[in-house]
Amino acid sequence: MSFIWASKKPNEGIATLYESNITLNKSASSHFDHAYNVLLGLDYDQKRIALKPITKQEYERGAIPEEKRHKITVRPSYARVCNKKFMKEVAELADLDLNDNQAYKFKTLWSKKDQALIIDLNQPWEVS
Repeated sequence: MSFIWASKKPNEGIATLYESNITLNKSASSHFDHAYNVLLGLDYDQKRIALKPITKQEYERGAIPEEKRHKITVRPSYARVCNKKFMKEVAELADLDLNDNQAYKFKTLWSKKDQALIIDLNQPWEVS
């Protein structure tokens, strides 16, 4: 018999969408360990969300306007970005009901080209 030993670390980046926030699992949040803030973006054509880290240096230089910067909370096992208005737009775009504590999980992918974490709203995460 040949065993494949399970890892404690999830190998897939997963984003959970709630009415007021996006929560990233440990694998997805690892891209934000040194982020001071993030940019949130929506691709209406391809139904995708982008979370782009903003470094402390970019923040201090004022390279990103204040109204575009969003706070990210990074903890050892997850990261969270709260923005109820943005999540309402996401729910409308993806036809999701985020009311009454509903949550939806989606796969994430780091885009080297965009230097951002991409949440594909066309790819719900399913337990295999």
